[in-house]
Amino acid sequence: MKPSTKGVETGMKAHMVDAQKGTTSSRVSMELRGLGKKFLVGSDEFQALKSIDLDVGVGEFVCVLGASGCGKTTLLRILGGLEKHTEGTLRFHQESTGQPPTSIVFQEVSIFPWLNVWENVAFGLRARNAPKALIKERVSYYIEKVGLTSFSKHFPHQLSGGMKQRVSIARAFANDPEVLLLDEPFSALDERNKATLQDELLRIWEETGKTIVFVTHSIDEAIYLADRILVFTGPPGHITQTHMPEFARPRDMTAVRATPEYEMLLKSIHVGLGPTGNDPEIIE
Repeated sequence: MKPSTKGVETGMKAHMVDAQKGTTSSRVSMELRGLGKKFLVGSDEFQALKSIDLDVGVGEFVCVLGASGCGKTTLLRILGGLEKHTEGTLRFHQESTGQPPTSIVFQEVSIFPWLNVWENVAFGLRARNAPKALIKERVSYYIEKVGLTSFSKHFPHQLSGGMKQRVSIARAFANDPEVLLLDEPFSALDERNKATLQDELLRIWEETGKTIVFVTHSIDEAIYLADRILVFTGPPGHITQTHMPEFARPRDMTAVRATPEYEMLLKSIHVGLGPTGNDPEIIE
């Protein structure tokens, strides 16, 4: 499909006025106000995150884009309940009390080596004592969606790196969270597997309408995936810009890169990354 000719944004400066709070959805899934995080390092305090105000809409695909060490993974861990923020508030607006608020897909492979594919995908549902019929239906559905039906009895040591990440994605979706959190899940994969999994993730997202927060250090990945890109710098980690790419879906990145709107967006993101940010040609 030909990318939108409407441009990256109409009136980019207007979208920067309240860069953090805005959402592309009328319903809010998560609400952050003044969120910050301090760590004790010996006798000193280290400010990892500071003054983050953000609304994430229901069904929105948000990419948090920044260089390594800027605090974006710390933010994701707080959203996932693995770290506790020390400043501000975090509120989930759950639409169903029967669902977990979040599930996380990590950069490193995190599936259980002693469980086969089917058992790994079923793990979260079994831990929540979901009905057996529901487990069977949902696990089978998501294993099929990530193309691993014929590998459902295989163990992790029998799978490639890309297949293992497919298991992680299927497990996260099968657990039916309100919000799916992904921390650079494709960064260790070759370009072919990365592109395949990006497309599979988008396809499942479009079918399920899940809210997604996706951490990345790749500008092209953020442009390809996101409804909204949050440019993150630090420490302390904070949001410097928000962009809402208006390229039509499904996006053809070869065509998108050929547009003047892409060049404008690339330059603006580079500015948002600040003087310590890497050149956009290098951030992959």
